[in-house]
Amino acid sequence: MTSLFEPLTAGALHLANRIAMAPLTRNRAPGAVPTPLMAEYYTQRASAGLIVTEATAISPQGQGYADVPGLYTTEQLDGWRRVTDAVHKAGGRIVVQLWHVGRVSHVDLQPDHGKPVAPSAITAKTKTVLIRDGQPVFVDTSEPRALDVSELPGIVQDYRRAARNAIACGFDGVEIHGANGYLLDQFLKTGANQREDDYGGNVKNRARLMLEVVRGIVDEIGGGRTGIRLSPVTPANDIVDEHPQQTFDYLLHQLAPLGLAYIHLIVGATGGPREVEGRPFNYESLRALYRKHGGQGAWMLNNGFADKAGAQAALDAGADIVAFGRPYIANPDLVTRLRQDAPLNTPNRATFYGGGAEGYTDYPALAHG
Repeated sequence: MTSLFEPLTAGALHLANRIAMAPLTRNRAPGAVPTPLMAEYYTQRASAGLIVTEATAISPQGQGYADVPGLYTTEQLDGWRRVTDAVHKAGGRIVVQLWHVGRVSHVDLQPDHGKPVAPSAITAKTKTVLIRDGQPVFVDTSEPRALDVSELPGIVQDYRRAARNAIACGFDGVEIHGANGYLLDQFLKTGANQREDDYGGNVKNRARLMLEVVRGIVDEIGGGRTGIRLSPVTPANDIVDEHPQQTFDYLLHQLAPLGLAYIHLIVGATGGPREVEGRPFNYESLRALYRKHGGQGAWMLNNGFADKAGAQAALDAGADIVAFGRPYIANPDLVTRLRQDAPLNTPNRATFYGGGAEGYTDYPALAHG
């Protein structure tokens, strides 16, 4: 039986254990620049087999929430270099999650207060976060405009540039954010994509942009340093697909030969139940299809894992890596706590988004608890 604490090689990533820190937006990067406090936060969690950073915008247009980091200016890259240097010094492995939010944004966050962009001009019935008077405030997303087909190659180039920047500032690799109703997921799924050109309609067209991005990044930095996060049936950010099994069977068939380091799947509703009413999905069938067509990437599962027993059960059922989200907020030494069956700290929800060290870097490790 494979243990959570056994090492694993996923592409070019050599991991000390099979416990990953899932990406967690914390809104602590004023001006989209990573801070020394962020370096401390990630270094505290360096015992994870793999850290996946908070979602990080590939361009100013890709920004959708206040005080989230970017990966497109010299100052941002310098900030991330401090993070990667510190994590590596502590023995950790870290990849950056590349993000374009698409329609999940607000005019106050867009260049020149322009409309957010999307596959189609359909407003997402969801919220984003602005900072007002120093406090995070949830507001409705703004009405988007549909991207012209001539703009799409530029977005692919933004992803490629961000991947190149990631390696230049010391990341071990990148994770493409293709989940949770953001831009690539919007193009993929029928509920947000009503285009009638080569990027809309049938599943081949709807998957086109995501696959162009993945292939571009693989060409830029290699498949062994590239992962992707997917969420077949989540309703997050007002996203839905009419035929998710068909959609993701096609997508994984296309991803299989690209030599990716890992596939990161959100099982069910992001931050919610693993079974979504009215949206059945066979994840085991998807994994089998991926393997059948030559996919060698590690199979990472995420959503609601909160203890060793649940994570071990996922490994026993065929997963290679289990990603923990909220437990990592309050437990910087989560690997040690799981190994020792020690109690977990309880996270303070009031400090999840925005703020400083409180509820961020002040949670005690076992030795100090």
